Amino acid sequence: MTHPTHSTHSTHPAQPTGTAPQPTRTPIESTRTPANSTGTPALSSRTRDLPTRTPALPSGTPDLPTRAPDPVRPRLGYGTNGLTDLRLDDALALLADLGYDGVGLTLDHMHLDPLAADLPARTARIARRLDALGLTVTVETGARYVLDPRRKHGPSLLDPDPDARAARTRLLRTALRVAEDLGAHAVHCFSGTTPEGTDTPTAWKRLADALTPLLDAAAAARVPLAVEPEPGHLLATLDDFHHLRGLLGSPDPDLLGLTLDLGHCHCLEPLPPADCLRAAAPWIHHLQIEDMRRGVHEHLPFGDGEIDFPPLLAALTELTAAGYPGLTVVELPRHSHAGPELARASHHFLSSLLREEAAAC
Repeated sequence: MTHPTHSTHSTHPAQPTGTAPQPTRTPIESTRTPANSTGTPALSSRTRDLPTRTPALPSGTPDLPTRAPDPVRPRLGYGTNGLTDLRLDDALALLADLGYDGVGLTLDHMHLDPLAADLPARTARIARRLDALGLTVTVETGARYVLDPRRKHGPSLLDPDPDARAARTRLLRTALRVAEDLGAHAVHCFSGTTPEGTDTPTAWKRLADALTPLLDAAAAARVPLAVEPEPGHLLATLDDFHHLRGLLGSPDPDLLGLTLDLGHCHCLEPLPPADCLRAAAPWIHHLQIEDMRRGVHEHLPFGDGEIDFPPLLAALTELTAAGYPGLTVVELPRHSHAGPELARASHHFLSSLLREEAAAC
């Protein structure tokens, strides 16, 4: 997730209708259900070999009970960008105590700084901590000022300066290495807004050119990139995501997939969030969830927006039963001042609705 804007206008070109040649990259092993005869992707039954994380626990760490994953219960997480007033160790312990299954870990200076010294050692320590707490993880890269203390989310993959674009590319390569060491589900990324003076075709070319070598890095790390459609960005909608796939030659979904923010779907997609989830299922590697209002990009605590959650959580349960292995992460980046209480309330809200959904089945 990146910092909210209030623009919901998308300038994407029409989705290509031709079939581009497949890239010659080594895909991560997977099995997926192809699109049906109408062209609508079906919910897929899929498995993916993830890196196995087996570091030794720190001396004196108590053994915690292992939570056996329920194959049909969605796995809930909470984003560390909504817990920035807590030390990372404290934030992880809080989430485990509340019953979360995992965490959306934003690489940033206050938690796991991707630019500071000794990153491999710090990452290994966090891997051990995650294992001790029984938490899984997705690596997120939406920190506001991690690369430039004066430009929010800058530079992006669309920056006119090639050296600036390269800085964002290096961050994503670092994120892939961190994700590999953590055994993460995916690495989240985003396009950025189109810079002033840059035409739309040029912006799309910069994005495709920047991502092409990163797909090779994702294949080597066996961790997929999961690009997020973000309101106000070049890549703002699901249609935009498929346009990007066409530019890249339709890469394997286990190399380039989606971070789907379900609040964003309510904000600007033509379909309801539950239908967006079903349509995007074959490409989803990471999910974010919060409440939101139509046409206003503002992440809200549950109950403060307009989303009808029971049908959305029913679709999420379907996706999990079909083999989605990742997390559904609560995304409240402007609410760190109330992070612990909102983490508790969010877990209660979602888990209560999921229990009602399970009881009704």
